[in-house]
Amino acid sequence: MGSEHSDTQNSSFTIITFYPTMEEFTDFDKYIAYMESQGAHRAGLAKVIPPKDWKARQTYADISDILIATPLQQVASGQAGVFTQYHKKKKAMTLGQYRCLANSEKYRTPPHLNFEDLERKYWKSRIYDSPIYGADVNGSLFDE
Repeated sequence: MGSEHSDTQNSSFTIITFYPTMEEFTDFDKYIAYMESQGAHRAGLAKVIPPKDWKARQTYADISDILIATPLQQVASGQAGVFTQYHKKKKAMTLGQYRCLANSEKYRTPPHLNFEDLERKYWKSRIYDSPIYGADVNGSLFDE
């Protein structure tokens, strides 16, 4: 693949940032396979910066009924730099319900100065707050 990536070290794993080209971004399943071949799966997440030419979906009005069959709550516990993490299965919910949850006082984006500040706040609060993910959802949130 012709795209670039960079690494961010976090005590026990590396979060890789990827910069796909527009061509690579159009076949995202293939690009995910490339990301995993570079070791992105070891951290459990990766950061993907879309190409400059990419345009976000114009509206999300038509996706509220998509079902998240098994939302996962990522729970972490520990102290003194040693932590354990596991996934707790939650009751199925629609994207509309997930949107309400994401916008609730507990889960909404906190006030921040810039994206670096936001990322710092995420990792700082990670041990106290358990994010909920809508993994493995059929369909697409992107325009075709």
